[in-house]
Amino acid sequence: MLTILGFAMIATFLVLIMLKKMSPIAALVLIPALFCVAVGQGAKLGDYVIEGVGNLAPTAAMLMFAIVYFGVMIDVGLFDPIVRGILRFCKADPMRIVVGTAVLAAIVSLDGDGSTTFMITVSAMYPLYKRLKMSLVVMTGVAATANGVMNTLPWGGPTARAATALKLDAADIFVPMIPALGVGLAAVLLLAVVLGRRERKRLGMLTLDEALAAQTATEPETVLVGAGGGGRTRKNSGGAGTGAATGAEACADKDKNEDRGRGKDEDKDRSEGKDEDGGGDDGEGFKGLDPHRATLRPRLYWFNAGLTVALLTAMIMELMPIPVLFLLGAALALTVNFPHMPDQRARIAAHADNVLNVSGMVFAAAVFTGVLSGTGMVDHMADWLVGAIPDGMGPHMAIVTGILSVPLTYFMSNDGFYFGVVPVLAEAGAAHGVSPLEIARASLVGQPLHMSSPLVPAVYVLVGMAKVEFGDHTRFTVKWAALTSLVVLCAGLLFGII
Repeated sequence: MLTILGFAMIATFLVLIMLKKMSPIAALVLIPALFCVAVGQGAKLGDYVIEGVGNLAPTAAMLMFAIVYFGVMIDVGLFDPIVRGILRFCKADPMRIVVGTAVLAAIVSLDGDGSTTFMITVSAMYPLYKRLKMSLVVMTGVAATANGVMNTLPWGGPTARAATALKLDAADIFVPMIPALGVGLAAVLLLAVVLGRRERKRLGMLTLDEALAAQTATEPETVLVGAGGGGRTRKNSGGAGTGAATGAEACADKDKNEDRGRGKDEDKDRSEGKDEDGGGDDGEGFKGLDPHRATLRPRLYWFNAGLTVALLTAMIMELMPIPVLFLLGAALALTVNFPHMPDQRARIAAHADNVLNVSGMVFAAAVFTGVLSGTGMVDHMADWLVGAIPDGMGPHMAIVTGILSVPLTYFMSNDGFYFGVVPVLAEAGAAHGVSPLEIARASLVGQPLHMSSPLVPAVYVLVGMAKVEFGDHTRFTVKWAALTSLVVLCAGLLFGII
């Protein structure tokens, strides 16, 4: 009964948010509460929620202060050169922009933290997507899938959990998996090319030179990264097509004086308007990278760069708990860059919306995970899945593990999967001569899909900053991420790793 109710609870949650019948926060709280009562454990709901909140509190704290820290770094201009470099590479070509998203997400993922990856990637790429009216779910889908492949790094979490659960060396698990993961990353880049070509076909293609030429004809000053596309409109008589004309207007049609006037209005960072597929009206645009904003601190650029490198290095080396590092980093960044109290309050207020949305989502997810674990649903679901494996599949338990890791790491936390399910699968495999190392490597296959799971706090940073509905992100991303996971599994089999 608990097995059926567990799957029913997850299915109900996903259906309601994908159909937009409930907000993710409401669904994460109300649905598990109802199912907790349905299994006859309503009296223990408070205990389950408190336990879930206690488990996720460090993650919530880390996200809160990480958003403040990287928000300040964006405000002061730390990432402006990255954006300009990407803009030069992308040249207003939708395909290059999507590929650039995948490359940037993969590079930043080397720090092992999904939240950091998504904050930097969205901050850099969001203006380009908005200006060309590209689909924002393409950005979130590609970024999440690329980060999922890179999440298998030994310091990223899953590999360390698998090594701990099976008492193995993390290097023995990860190093042989590098060729398969490389194929997975290549698959993400190929996906980016395909999706980028689709966006190029929908919008048309415009080179950066054309956009700048159009702007030079009307303005003496060229602005590569501006505040928004909310300026005047004009007709394009060129032959680039309707979609290209839209991109030209979005990229090149800005009023310099209007940009400077808006630089003092810092409380709204992104446009609120979105169309159904995540593109939408530029509206106010993305003001966080306005080159004339009053929050820029060019004289402190190398201090901020050094502070960020030191913070990420300390995080990778695990010198302190990550929440403590971001707390200290946020406090230091605010104090040095904005020594006056009114300025500090203004910066905190400017990012309060993201902080509240993300931390609220994390604590709401604590209700979901607390009920799922406390009632025993997750254990019964795992036991049923393992028991459903035919005895004849014993010699192929590594393949079974790889296939099961795709849905299980989506519906379960990494802790639940690696400490609850993987040891059982390894024991079943050992009875048929399958090495625990093969089981451990196969268990990493599902990570590209796992990073879009509603149980992963970082995904709420991604969709929150990108102003994308979680249901839209889920509908778009699941199929591509699952396909990427299967590509990694097939590559592992082909190379004899699994």
